[in-house]
This record gives sequence, C-alpha cells and structure tokens, in this order.
Amino acid sequence: MSPLPVTGDLLVVLAVVIGLLIGSFLNVVIHRLPKVMERQWLEQCAELRGEEIVDGEPYSIVRPRSHCPHCLRQILAVENIPVVSYLFLRGRCKGCGAPISLRYPLVEALTGCLFGYCAFHFGPTSLALAAAGYVAAMIALAFIDFDTQLLPDDITLPLLWAGLLFNITGTFTDLASAVIGAVAGYVSLWSVYQLFKLATGKEGMGFGDFKLLAAIGAWLGWQMLPFVVLASSLVGALVGIGLIVVTKHGRNVPIPFGPYLAAAGTIGLFWGKPLTQAYLGLF
Repeated sequence: MSPLPVTGDLLVVLAVVIGLLIGSFLNVVIHRLPKVMERQWLEQCAELRGEEIVDGEPYSIVRPRSHCPHCLRQILAVENIPVVSYLFLRGRCKGCGAPISLRYPLVEALTGCLFGYCAFHFGPTSLALAAAGYVAAMIALAFIDFDTQLLPDDITLPLLWAGLLFNITGTFTDLASAVIGAVAGYVSLWSVYQLFKLATGKEGMGFGDFKLLAAIGAWLGWQMLPFVVLASSLVGALVGIGLIVVTKHGRNVPIPFGPYLAAAGTIGLFWGKPLTQAYLGLF
C-alpha cells in the first residue's frame, strides 16, 4: 500500500488528534441518526395514509447546531473541544449547569485511541486510513445499538460495500474471501434467527445483526467469521448473565448483540489471525 506523508510517532499523534475530532462527530451521529430515521419513518407512514406532511424545523446530522438538551443553549466551538472541554467544564453545561453525559468524552477518547493504534499497527500506509474508517463505523454502530437496538442500514450497508471495494486489491484479504465472508456472515446469523424462531416462535435477533456480520466478513474474509461469532457470543452471554444476576435484568428483556459483534470485529481486525492460530494450536 502507498505510504502516508508522515511516519513514526508523529503519525500516531496526528491519528489520535484526528480520532478525537472524529469521535466528537460520532457522538452527533450516535445521538441524531436514530432520530432522523424515526422522522423518516413517521413521514413515510403519513404519506401512505394520505396525510399532509407538515415540515417542521430541519433536523439532520448537521442541522441544527449542537445545543444543550436542557436549556437549548448553542454550544460554542471553544466548548466543543474533544475531552478537554468536558474536563474544563467539569462535566456540566456552561449555561444551565446540567450534567453532560460521560458518554461524550468516552466515545472521543475511544476513537482517538483506536485511530492511534491503527496508525501504530498498520504504519504509514492507506491500510491505516481504511482501518480507521472501519473502527469509526464499529464505534457508531455499537453505541447506536446499545441505545436503541437498531443497526442502521445507513452505516452497515456502506460498510459492507466499502469492505468489498477495499479488498478488490487484497487490502485485508483476497476478494474471493471477502465475497464469501459477506455471504456467509449474513446467512449464518439468518439461519440461527430462523431456527430460533422455529423452535420458540420468537425473534432472537434483528436483521441489522446479519448485515453487520456480513460487513465484517466483507472486510476480514470468511476465515475470521468463526472467531468473531465465538468471541461476540461468549462475551454477550457473560454480560447477559451478569446483567440478570447483578442488576435483575429481565430474562425476556432483549439485549443488543451489535456491540459485541462490533467489539469482536475490531479485535479481529488487529489480532484476529494470531488469536485464531493460537486457538487452533490448542488442538
């Protein structure tokens, strides 16, 4: 892959800074995209019923400007510096003093750290840029699913196609493995869904999970799917049991599976091959 114009420690520092800025944007996506989707669904339903659609205030990922949800005060640029502004404001709105969720600096810091590791792991090549885009999508999907139990097609489908396009030249795996990975990722969870529904009459997971695993397969190849499924299922089961035992989480209350798939897919990007080889070496 072609080298990037900066190398070494400077590249990692630059990647962390860019990651912090992208993390700030991801916070907006995580908060607003589900609301944008809900508005679109309501408009479509109204259109099907033949009702007149009254356009309210424009609402999208970029409009209106970021503001405090409590006092509606617009957030100034100096108050929107990733992580630093949260610490300077002591986690409270400057206008009304309402608490700011710790989620915001955590997403920013997580994105910055992962972007930095992409630069460190893949070096000054376009692989680092591709990996950064991949992990950014994984972060957004994980937190959206955690909040809403939705995995938006607006992210999963472009992620899937991007994986296939990047692997035309064998960026992370060969094209044949990427195509098979996309198909196998979707079909495997779709089959589990159908069998569970046949056995219990209930839906065990959403269609977004199928598409997310298909996207992971398109990026990493079919060889990585067993690791991703095993790791996400194991962590999901442990967390689910913990929630039931510790927090009295109801057994019939659904637990989103997307965050565990996203976490396993991110681990697979960096360490999937050596972990798989170590696992197979046990046998």
